[in-house]
Amino acid sequence: QVQLVESGGGLVQAGESLRLSCSASGRTYGMGWFRQAPGKEREFVAAISWSGYLTLYADSVKGRFTISTDSAENTVYLQMDSLKPEDTAVYHCSAARTARGISLRAVQGYDYWGQGTQVTVSS
Repeated sequence: QVQLVESGGGLVQAGESLRLSCSASGRTYGMGWFRQAPGKEREFVAAISWSGYLTLYADSVKGRFTISTDSAENTVYLQMDSLKPEDTAVYHCSAARTARGISLRAVQGYDYWGQGTQVTVSS
């Protein structure tokens, strides 16, 4: 079992930045960030393999968000720049135990989930 703990959410104005962190209790194949706004389904934001060979972004955040890892700290980060009101959501960290042929863009590709951290962007 891998425990995931997110931090770094908050309230910011449009155009500002936030950095989310996710600390993992164990090593897995890949890590992802998803978000869920009220009344909407959970959607993919970004993903990365611990090897660093694979990095994925949703089209809606490409060029604004950056996912990275710190292997020594077993932590994955999501740097969010040029935030927009439509980025408002609860952001969840996720971990994929192994590479098993399911895209890291899919919720089904992950085995573990964090509780989530709220990001609110005001206009």
